[in-house]
Amino acid sequence: MSRPILLLDVDGVLNPFGTAECPAGFTEHELFTGEEPVRLCPAHGEWIKELQEVFDVAWATGWNDEANRLLAPLLGIEPLPVVPMPPIPFHPREKVPAVARFAGRRPAVWMDDLHTPEAREWSIAREQATLLIPIDPTEGLTRSAVVRAIMWWTAPP
Repeated sequence: MSRPILLLDVDGVLNPFGTAECPAGFTEHELFTGEEPVRLCPAHGEWIKELQEVFDVAWATGWNDEANRLLAPLLGIEPLPVVPMPPIPFHPREKVPAVARFAGRRPAVWMDDLHTPEAREWSIAREQATLLIPIDPTEGLTRSAVVRAIMWWTAPP
């Protein structure tokens, strides 16, 4: 069986933008002049490494290659494959064709703060095992989401 992939969004998942105050455990980084700071949690780098023991982890974000250039070093991770997304701005439903092409016939977990109806339809219609893990954009990635992904793939049915 193919090694599963884990598709990882940035804004709302690693960067919890949905709250006025920076959440505990996160640090704000001024990465773009004149824009809101990017909030990152150092633990996320370790969690991504843990996920890589089970999954081939890839960026599924409008950040595209910028995620590797700007975020990977701050998280202490090696560059990840990138799911090529449409030019910004794009509607979240436009992620689905890109994710579908990238996932191909492999089992997949997709962590995002905004799974559209099209994303849910795609996940249900797939023959391959697929799990969508919604992330609250006010909290960002949690330990329980990481454990859920790992257990989904490694726990016996």
